[in-house]
Amino acid sequence: MGGEEARLRRGGGRIRGGDQKGPEGGGRWSGPALGPPPRGFRWLWRQLTLVAAVARGGRKMATAAQGPLSLLWGWLWSERFWLPQNVSWADLEGPADGYGYPRGRHILSVFPLAAGIFFVRLLFERFIAKPCALHIGIEDSGPYQAQPNAILEKVFVSITKYPDKKRLEGLSKQLDWNVRKIQCWFRHRRNQDKPPTLTKFCESMWRFTFYLCIFCYGIRFLWSSPWFWDIRQCWHNYPFQPLSSGLYYYYIMELAFYWSLMFSQFTDIKRKDFLIMFVHHLVTIGLISFSYINNMVRAGTLIMCLHDVSDFLLEAAKLANYAKYQRLCDTLFVIFSAVFMVTRLGIYPFWILNTTLFESWEIIGPYASWWLLNGLLLTLQVLHVIWSYLIARIALKALIRGKVSKDDRSDVESSSEEEDVTTCTKSPCDSSSSNGANRVNGHMGGSYWAEE
Repeated sequence: MGGEEARLRRGGGRIRGGDQKGPEGGGRWSGPALGPPPRGFRWLWRQLTLVAAVARGGRKMATAAQGPLSLLWGWLWSERFWLPQNVSWADLEGPADGYGYPRGRHILSVFPLAAGIFFVRLLFERFIAKPCALHIGIEDSGPYQAQPNAILEKVFVSITKYPDKKRLEGLSKQLDWNVRKIQCWFRHRRNQDKPPTLTKFCESMWRFTFYLCIFCYGIRFLWSSPWFWDIRQCWHNYPFQPLSSGLYYYYIMELAFYWSLMFSQFTDIKRKDFLIMFVHHLVTIGLISFSYINNMVRAGTLIMCLHDVSDFLLEAAKLANYAKYQRLCDTLFVIFSAVFMVTRLGIYPFWILNTTLFESWEIIGPYASWWLLNGLLLTLQVLHVIWSYLIARIALKALIRGKVSKDDRSDVESSSEEEDVTTCTKSPCDSSSSNGANRVNGHMGGSYWAEE
């Protein structure tokens, strides 16, 4: 019978309907016996079978992965890392005044808020900052365009943007131009790649507005907070310190703003200290996030307010510089320098670090995340020292030259080049002209602070 059945199959004959399994993988064909399924149907059936097998395997893999994922999740949110001894997450689930206790999930709300802040910034720069800049006389135009020259352009793009004396003399002979004219061309060409003053003004005005508003909010909030007057209150009854609505908004708004700066840093004007600022934003975001999750928010509010007080002064000085109000610019820079040195090298290490390192050790004792947070705070202090050195160097140049002009952080060249460009456009560029036409609106070349 088996041989007959096989012969009938090969010959396209019929077999009994009950002997052939149906597409359900276990059911049977009903009715008259059918021949082999069409070719397309057989291909589809094989694909469905394969998908079903993969799905079964995926469920098995997911089940097998639950163990390692649970271990990873438990490691990330280990109570022994985040919280002091004898404190668990369950202890912080109880009722409390205001917004209860900080939760890690609260951090997720900063990402849509950061996107919203960036959108508000675009509107602010377009409809507020730009009209203000135009009103005070900042032109909505790029730098003077260099005269087209294929030979000089090739040297500029392929060889050097700063030709030495020997190369200048060779180009002078090749083009029959004097050296001074070639120097002017290279300065014009370098300035073409610089962002316009209007763009820099709008960026600074946005940061100035935010820093000033958040500082006013922070100082108003802290003025009525007990830990502002007695810093040891940051650790009393820790971590069972309720999260008020004012503290929540202050923290989340600061964190969202720094996330927006982290992303916009790649589209903003690129500074010489791009890497330092990138590290600064990472450390700041890490500090705010960690201190929020393990409820060190009281100390965190003091740190944020302490930093905001000098930030808005710096942005104000830059705005004055872009607007060519040099006397106001110099005055604001002196005030900024003094406030920066006092807050970052005085109050921060002797008040903030003293309480986070020593008073907290005495009251609550160290634990894993305590070490991490204090490590981040010490990293921030290292950045303070670096910036203080830059400011001191600029201040020394100001004392020597009698003026303050542009920031060493600037992506823009020294103001002497911009002023030489002005000289080149208004007077013949002959080799006897001075290289140091270095005064426009009271700016002196060589000191560089105003770009941040």
